[in-house]
Amino acid sequence: MLSQFKKIIIKIASIDFVRTAIEDEADLSAFQEKPSLEVIAGIFLILLSSLLGWPAVAVSGVLAVKLDEPLIAVLGGPLVYGFSHLVFWLGMYFSGARYSRIFFRWLTRVTVVKMLRWAGQPVA
Repeated sequence: MLSQFKKIIIKIASIDFVRTAIEDEADLSAFQEKPSLEVIAGIFLILLSSLLGWPAVAVSGVLAVKLDEPLIAVLGGPLVYGFSHLVFWLGMYFSGARYSRIFFRWLTRVTVVKMLRWAGQPVA
């Protein structure tokens, strides 16, 4: 069982994305750069989507009870929640792709290097 796990680790380490992340010594230095206006707008939209999500659904539920109008919650809740997802995706479009890739390359490198060392394998 343990040798099977080691084989899986070696197989993961051979994937191009993982191998290049280790070879390039992927790090988080890009986060030290000053963010562009596009990135700031994207982060703002992501935060806004968090405020629109469940709190807005809760407010629609409270309004439905207060006004004795269940359709407010039945229709309004999913609509507001769906809209918050659209705002989140727009925010990710503006800011997330570049920084997400940088972060996941670093996380991949750190995780696979630790697993390789645990498996007793040499790290490139």
